[in-house]
Amino acid sequence: MGNLLYWAVVFLVVALIAGFLGFGGVAGVAVDGARILFWLALVLLIVSVVLGLVRRA
Repeated sequence: MGNLLYWAVVFLVVALIAGFLGFGGVAGVAVDGARILFWLALVLLIVSVVLGLVRRA
């Protein structure tokens, strides 16, 4: 999961640089990619926590 968060941050940095340089389309795509990877990592974290709690019970 740490790998997903790493790539989300990479996409966010690319979006910031592209936005600063005036490439709006590239920045939008990179932000969307970062957002998708962030939410996917969050969902996987929640599933892992829930499954860990169920196994302990």
